[in-house]
Amino acid sequence: MSKLAAAPSLNRKNKVGLALAAVLGLLDLGNVFDIPADDGGTAGPPTGVLIGDIVLGLITLVAVVITWRRGSRTGSRVVAGARIIDVVTALPALFVSGVASWVVLAVAVFVIVSVVVIALVLSRPAPEPAAL
Repeated sequence: MSKLAAAPSLNRKNKVGLALAAVLGLLDLGNVFDIPADDGGTAGPPTGVLIGDIVLGLITLVAVVITWRRGSRTGSRVVAGARIIDVVTALPALFVSGVASWVVLAVAVFVIVSVVVIALVLSRPAPEPAAL
């Protein structure tokens, strides 16, 4: 019989990154309340972007749970990928004219937190010292 390799353990950086990713995923789910009944002429992101962000939030939350429980490197990559795509959908708010300054500030903070989350989630544990 072959022995299964032990699941890699998460370090403190990974756990903090996963917790922050879960918060961002929950915030993405809040976009459900922002979807307008009629997309014509309303200020804000298009309905397709809002729905995409909701889906990315769900993907993030599922991947966070899987990564936390199994220590899955694949799960952490899915979390990072979902966060990267979510950042890309938010970037136009920084460059489109007519966006309220508080929205630009919120998007800038979101982008910075997302970059930190991606770095934390993808960080590897420090190598263990060699035994003598």
